[in-house]
Amino acid sequence: MTRIAVIGTGGWGKNHVRVLSEMGVLAAVCDADAARAKEFATKYRVKGYDSVDQMLKSEQLDGVNICTPASTHLAVASRTLQAGVNTLVEKPMTSTLKEGEELIGVAESSGKILTVGFIERFNPAITELKKITKEGSLGRPILFEYRRENRRGENVTDVGVVKDASVHDIDTARWLFGEEPKTVYARVGSVMGKNEDFATILLGFGGERTAFITTNWVTPMRIRELTAVFTGGVATVDFISQEMQIHEESGTMVPKHTVQEPLTLELREFVAAIREKRSALVTPNDGLSVIRIAEAALASSKSGSPIYLSP
Repeated sequence: MTRIAVIGTGGWGKNHVRVLSEMGVLAAVCDADAARAKEFATKYRVKGYDSVDQMLKSEQLDGVNICTPASTHLAVASRTLQAGVNTLVEKPMTSTLKEGEELIGVAESSGKILTVGFIERFNPAITELKKITKEGSLGRPILFEYRRENRRGENVTDVGVVKDASVHDIDTARWLFGEEPKTVYARVGSVMGKNEDFATILLGFGGERTAFITTNWVTPMRIRELTAVFTGGVATVDFISQEMQIHEESGTMVPKHTVQEPLTLELREFVAAIREKRSALVTPNDGLSVIRIAEAALASSKSGSPIYLSP
């Protein structure tokens, strides 16, 4: 049986624990808060630890999900990979590009899977949009316009809105277009904290292809929307309801697909990659590219000029 542990049970980590338990592969939980580790261990009837090193020594694990603050990802993931354990790190992969490059080196030396929690890749509506984009049923994609907003999560303190939230849309834009952006222009700012809490990012891809990403932690509403403009029509996606509408000259169509929890699909894919001894859908280089683009967005806002990314 595949055995997976979760490191970090606060915030989003508690959902990893729940889903892995439902899948029947949860083997252990680890949290620096010993009381919290014990609480989740008791609830899900697994071993609980407050030390990563102790857990790695005591458990025979096939994989770990790291859901700790971004500033700890390099240190924690390096330890799990060096211990020979396949590793999923929640986004962002690391808090800086330099750390990301270092972590990829560790992963390559270990020969184990390193993947990143870009959950929107597994949203059924985005999967359908990827199919439409690839097949060309609406023509060529021209513009992806994203809107992602709600209040900042209490557990996010070490990175701003760009590296915590905008990264989702940066990744799906790369994935849907099937290429890396060539230029990045952004304006970011802060009205409620030390890190930026609103951002507008423009990504220029090849030809006319563009992604326009707006993100904020200011508004009380929870919105996750994408408008995809093609040469032959427009597709709109609600990430939350997973509803898609396709608008063409002939009218509007609402494709039917099964609503599924993206986190479940993401973790199923991670477990399948472990069992099949293959790379995961989201690669370490995906994680690194997203960090590079996020840092370019922050640099662009600081300088007031576009950033041109090398191929």
